[in-house]
Amino acid sequence: MKQMTAKEVEILLNGEKKLNIIDVREVDEVAAGKIPGAVNIRLGLVEFRMHELDKSKEYIIVCRSGGRSGRAAQFLESYGFNVINMAGGMLAWEGKVE
Repeated sequence: MKQMTAKEVEILLNGEKKLNIIDVREVDEVAAGKIPGAVNIRLGLVEFRMHELDKSKEYIIVCRSGGRSGRAAQFLESYGFNVINMAGGMLAWEGKVE
C-alpha cells in the first residue's frame, strides 16, 4: 500500500494540483474540519459507494490517525483502485481545513 505524509499532501494541494481526497471518518468527526475538497465516505460505507469512484483516478484516503484510512486503502486496492493512505491522518494535518 502506498503512503504519503500529511505534509506531502499539503504541498500538492498548495501547488494547485487537483487531488481526489476521500475522508473515511464519521460525519461528526468531519464536521469538526476536513481537508478542503475532501469527500466524506465513512469507512463502513466504502464498500457500498466504491461504484462512485473512477479506477482511472488516484485517491488519497484520510482518517483521524491513519488506521481506518489504511484499511479503506487496502480494501479499495484489492478491487483495483489506485489509492494512497495519508499516514498520520488528520492528527498530522497542519494545512487549511473547511
